[in-house]
Amino acid sequence: MTNFSTPSAGVSPDEERTAAVLSHLAGPISSFVSAGWLAIVGPLVAWFIYRNRSPWVRSQAAEAFNFQVTMWIAAVVGGLLCLTIILIPVGVVLVIAAVICSIVMGILAAVKTANGENYRYPWRLEFLK
Repeated sequence: MTNFSTPSAGVSPDEERTAAVLSHLAGPISSFVSAGWLAIVGPLVAWFIYRNRSPWVRSQAAEAFNFQVTMWIAAVVGGLLCLTIILIPVGVVLVIAAVICSIVMGILAAVKTANGENYRYPWRLEFLK
């Protein structure tokens, strides 16, 4: 069952699906290319391009962006915790958990989106709507 919108402004269903999948895959791909620091760029670009052209891509790109920003914040907080001797174990666990969640949840979201389903990440702060 496909949940994505009827294409508007000349966006084909295949283009919608590809853009949505790539916005979710930005996190896992950036983990290998840039150590995760560019994870928010892919969803943000997709959101800017499709925000007025496809409501479904806009919502999926916003989900991916919000989740990747949340994981980025968790990794930064974990890194800061590593600066204190007592909180190093907590910081290391937080950084590792953020990286693993970014990769695993990004792939899971991409698979669900490739099947035409709306995907909502379980943990995210909402920055884009």
